[in-house]
Amino acid sequence: MCGIWALFGSDECLSVQCTSAMKIAHRGPDAFRFENVNGFTNCCFGFHRLAIVDQLYGMQPLRIKKFPFLWLCYNGEIYNHHTLGEKFNFDYQTKVDGEVLLHLYDRFGIQKMASLLDGVFAFVLLDTANRKVYLGRDTYGVRPLFKFLTDNGFLAVCSEAKGLTNLTHAMDTPANIIPFLPGHFEVFDLKQDGKVRSIKMEQFHCCTKEPVHAIYDTVERLPTSMKLVKRTIRTLFDNAVRKRLMANRRIGCLLSGGLDSSLVAATLVKLAKEEEVEYPIQTFSIGSEDSPDIIAARKVADHIGSEHYEVNFTAEEGIQAVEDVIFHLETYDITTVRASVGMYLVSKYIKEKSDSVVIFSGEGSDELTQGYIYFHKAPSPKVAAEDSVRLMKELYLFDVLRADRTTAAHGLELRVPFLDHRFTAYYLSLPEEMRVPKNGVEKHLLRDSFKGLNLIPDEILWSCQKCSSLVEK
Repeated sequence: MCGIWALFGSDECLSVQCTSAMKIAHRGPDAFRFENVNGFTNCCFGFHRLAIVDQLYGMQPLRIKKFPFLWLCYNGEIYNHHTLGEKFNFDYQTKVDGEVLLHLYDRFGIQKMASLLDGVFAFVLLDTANRKVYLGRDTYGVRPLFKFLTDNGFLAVCSEAKGLTNLTHAMDTPANIIPFLPGHFEVFDLKQDGKVRSIKMEQFHCCTKEPVHAIYDTVERLPTSMKLVKRTIRTLFDNAVRKRLMANRRIGCLLSGGLDSSLVAATLVKLAKEEEVEYPIQTFSIGSEDSPDIIAARKVADHIGSEHYEVNFTAEEGIQAVEDVIFHLETYDITTVRASVGMYLVSKYIKEKSDSVVIFSGEGSDELTQGYIYFHKAPSPKVAAEDSVRLMKELYLFDVLRADRTTAAHGLELRVPFLDHRFTAYYLSLPEEMRVPKNGVEKHLLRDSFKGLNLIPDEILWSCQKCSSLVEK
C-alpha cells in the first residue's frame, strides 16, 4: 500500500502542498518524496512508500532514462508485468512492476496500456513531451483515487480525500472532491499557462467483460459440464492467489472463520508451500473471547497449519476506535463504519505485534457469488445476477473502501484474490441458473467447487448463513 498525491496547474505555496501531501503518510511509512516537475513549475508529485517490490529503485515518481519525458506515480501491483515484458520484449531498467506502464504507454498509448494490465492500481502519468496528464484506476477500485478539477484549470489527485481538503480550502473557486471511477482512465491537456483541461474519460475494464482466454480459451462456448466449471473455478482461484504472492515482505491473511477468508487462507498456505516461501503464513482473527468467529477461525487455522493469532477486544475498545475509523474511512455510512472497527483493530495488532505487511482477505466474494441471505428471495436467476453485478460495481464505495482504509491506516498492503478480474469475469459469465443459492445454501457453486478436497473443514465449507448450521450437500 502506498500513497500518491499530485497537483497540476496550481501555484499554491509549498507549505500548503507539503501539508496536503503529508496527510496520507500512514499509507507509506517507509519513505517520502515530494518533487516538482522540471520545467513545469505548476506540477508536483508527492509519494509515501510502503516498500514491497524492488526496495532499491521503487521510489516515485518513477522515471527511467529511456523515457525522460514520462513521470509516473502509482499505487498498486501489476501482476502480469513479467509476462508483458517477455511478450513485447521490453528492456526493464528496474524491478518495479509499475515500470511496465511506461513501456506500454510509449508503445501503444493510454487505452491499450490500461486494458493490458492485470492487477490493482491507481496511477497518475505525466507526459511532458505531449503535455498530457492521465489518471486510471483498476476494475473494482481496489486501489483508491480521488480528484478535483476546478473551472479555472487546477487538477489535484490523491489516494485519499483528506489529502486534498487543504487545497480546496486555499482556492478561491469551488472544487468538489470525488472518487475516480473504477475501470476508467481520463486524459487531460496541460496548457502552456500551466492550467489543466479534461479531454475525455473512457472505460477500459468492465467487470462482466474481461478476457479470460489465458485460462479458458473458449469463453464464447461456455461449458455446460459442471465438472469442467468447478475445475475452472478452482484453477482461476488458485492463479488469483498465486499471482498475489509477489512480494519481498512477509505475507499474512485475515481469517474470520467464514467461507471466503478460509478459502483464501487455505489456498495461500498451500501455494506458499509449493512456492517454497521461507516462513509460515500468519493468520489473524478478531472477536470477543470464544465468540463463534474466533472458534471457527481457530478450527481453520489448525486444519491448514497457519501461524495463528487471535485478537480479543471489548465493546468499549470498539467504541473508542470509532472516531479514528471514521477519519480513515472518510464516510459516516453506518454499516461501513460498524463493519470496519474489527478490521481496523486487527490491522493495528498486525502492525504492532507481527512482521506481516502484505495482508490477504476475502473481500468481494459475497457480491460475486451471491452470498447475502436476501439472494435466497430473488424472484429469478436473472434478477439475482443483475444485483450481483450492481454490488460488484459499487464495491469501491463500501467493502473495498473499508478494507483499503482500515489496513492502510496501519501501513499494510491489502490483497483480494476474489476480485481478480479473470476470476470474476469467468464467474459472472456462467449461466445465471448456476450461480443462485441451491438447496437453501448461498454460494453453492463456490462451495461445491471445493468439495472433497479437504482444503478447509467441511463444517466451514458447508456452513449455511440462512440456517446457521451444517447443511446437506
